[in-house]
Amino acid sequence: MPLVKATLKSGIKALLDEMRTKEDISDDYFADQLATLIDTYIKSATVTVAPGIAVTTSTGAGSTVAPGSGTIS
Repeated sequence: MPLVKATLKSGIKALLDEMRTKEDISDDYFADQLATLIDTYIKSATVTVAPGIAVTTSTGAGSTVAPGSGTIS
C-alpha cells in the first residue's frame, strides 16, 4: 500500500489535540505516541521492486523475472 501523507498528518493532529486536553503533560508520553504513529505509518508501506534485478545464489547467478513486493518490519 502506498504511504498516504494525510493519514500521518491526521494522526499527528489527533495526538496534538489530545495533548492540549491533558492536565498532566508528559514529554515521554508525547514522544512515545508520536514514535508509534511514525512506526505504524512506515510499516504500512509496501515495497515493490522491478524485474531484472541481478541476483547471485549458491547455485549460480541470474536475475529476477517478475516484480517482487514486501513489507517493512
